[in-house]
Order: sequence, then C-alpha cells, then structure tokens
Amino acid sequence: MIVAGVVRRGRAAARAARVRARTRDWDDRSRLFVLGDALGWALDDEAAYVATVARAAGYRLGPPSWARFARRQVVFHTSHFAGLDPVWTGSSHRLGLAYFHGRPRTPGYPEFDHAFQALTRDPDRFARVQVTHHEMEEIVVAAGVAPERVHRIPIGIELDAFPLGDCGRRTASREALGLPPDAFVVGSFQKDGVGFGDGLEPKTIKGPDVLVDALRHVSREVDDLVVLLTGPARGFVRRELDRYGIRAVHRLLPGREGLTTAYHALDAYLVASRQEGGPKSILESMATGVPLVTTRAGQAPDLVVNGENGILVDVEDAEALAVGLLRVRADAPLVARMRAAGRLTADQNSHACLAPRWNALLDGFAERDG
Repeated sequence: MIVAGVVRRGRAAARAARVRARTRDWDDRSRLFVLGDALGWALDDEAAYVATVARAAGYRLGPPSWARFARRQVVFHTSHFAGLDPVWTGSSHRLGLAYFHGRPRTPGYPEFDHAFQALTRDPDRFARVQVTHHEMEEIVVAAGVAPERVHRIPIGIELDAFPLGDCGRRTASREALGLPPDAFVVGSFQKDGVGFGDGLEPKTIKGPDVLVDALRHVSREVDDLVVLLTGPARGFVRRELDRYGIRAVHRLLPGREGLTTAYHALDAYLVASRQEGGPKSILESMATGVPLVTTRAGQAPDLVVNGENGILVDVEDAEALAVGLLRVRADAPLVARMRAAGRLTADQNSHACLAPRWNALLDGFAERDG
C-alpha cells in the first residue's frame, strides 16, 4: 500500500509538471476555467452551461482538470463549498463562484457556517459571485462582498428539452411508467435523502417530512392519489409514504428524456423544501405545463406569482401545500391559467434568455480571445 501511494503521488506530481510546462507561456487571465463539483448533478450541468456561454462570447476556456496546476488564470466555481477551499483561495488565480444555498446557523448543517465564515474572512478575494435568488444575495452582501460584484441569475432551463405536455403525452408517459391512467399523480423529483445511497436519513432542508405530511393530508380526500418519485436517495419518503398507505412509484430515469416523460405523467408537482438554491424543478414543471405547488424556498419567491404561474405557500406549512394540491385537482380554469403563465416564465428564464446576464458577469472578469 505504501508503494502504491508513492506511485500515485509520483504520477500526480509528473502530471502537474506537464500542465505547468504547457501553461507557462499563457498570458495572465487569458484562460477561463469553469468547474463543477464532479458529482454529475445540477452543479456540473450549470458548469457546462456557463462554459458554453463563455465560449460563444469569445472567451478561451482551459480544461477544468488543469486549473489546479495552472497559474494566474481565471477560475469560476459553480460550487461555493469547493471554491472557498484554501487550495483555491490561496492560489494565484482570479476567482469567482456561485453561492447557491446555505443559510448560516441552520441546525445540523455546520458546513453552511463554515462557508459563510470563509467568505467573510476575505470577501474581496472573489471578483464575481453569482446567486440564484434574493436571500442568497442578502447573505453574500452581509459577508462583505461588494454589491456590484454580485450577480443574481436563476438556475435556468434548456427549454427545448422540456416541451409542453398534452393529453397524448400524458397517456403515453403514464403507460411507460406503469401509472394508472386516471389517478391523481403528484410528482416529487428532488433528492431529499442524505448521500447517494438509500437515503433513509432525511435531508431536512429539502423538507421530506413536510412533503410526506402534505401528501398524507391529500390522501384523506383523494382515493386515487399516486406519488411519482425519481432520483436517488428517496428511501425516507418511500418508507413514510408506505407507512401511511400512500401509493408511491419510484423510477430511476435515464437522463433528461426520461425526466421529461415523468413530468408529462403528472397532474401536479410538489416542492416542500425549507431551503434551496433552485430547485431546477420549478422551471422544469412550468415548462412542461405541470401545475406547481411550492414553499417559499430558494428561487420560488422570485419566480412564482401565487395563483398565476404556481401556488406559493409558507415554508413548513404542510396543510397549505395540501390545500394547493386539492385546488389543482378541482379547479380546471386555475390549471389552464398556471399552465400558460408557467410556460411563459420558463421561457423568460431559459438558458437562451439568461445568457446576457452571464455575459454581464463575465465582462471584465476574464479576458476575451483577441
């Protein structure tokens, strides 16, 4: 084992030396590195999108894996937990990051305090900070970041990947997913368990307990309720729904195409979170024409007009979430209004429409080619 460790360290050192040799003659700030969190989840999606915008605007991008070994370039992290690491704050790079979520003094989440304290220690270290909603903007400014360096840009959507649903797509999607054709199907697609395993330990900021409580209220009024779950780590919700005799169908889906199929099968989408960076599902459900019922968490208060493009309730109010779902079930004119207005909101926050806001963030942060 000792020999293997020595070999790995030797290979890493050799690789670092090769990268430094290849980047030695780069002009200062001539390359932009956009880094995700390497988990294959939302932050990697955001990194890929930002890199696409930057490339189209004429910035020269460096390979993400080179960023650690290059010198005096520009690095933007879509994970502030990674970007605040001393490996980066102590580097020679010009830095920017996305501060998506993490309210200080949240019980059970000391990492939120550590991140906020790290930002507070040296707020001028970051030339650009992106936030997705107003609460995070207030937190970042309170940490000492100059307001002109903070850019509020929501987590957007690739609109073409989420076409508006219709009766035909609804029927086909339910058949493909093994759902009853006439059930009242409520969707929850957010990872709300700790880790990427069974998820039996609830991730409390995502509100899985509130989600179950809201669905329990609905089940008392709706005999044909079915809950469609996707994503990893849903064990807590599955166990609790089973305990209350609420039928749940859990599907692990292959990529975006499968996710769109899941939305098209729904009568309503439910967000019960206490805190959020997004979630992306707000705009995804709107784009596909699925009525949204959500707490005032993350970017929901910035995007949702209650009773127009969604139903917005207070955090932890399970009864109000249930009432919202029952309104969706009973009020066809409301559903039609939310369907049309929601699609418009999704269009206004599509990747194409958000690109100018990202260009404003990048302007003066990195150097354009030529």
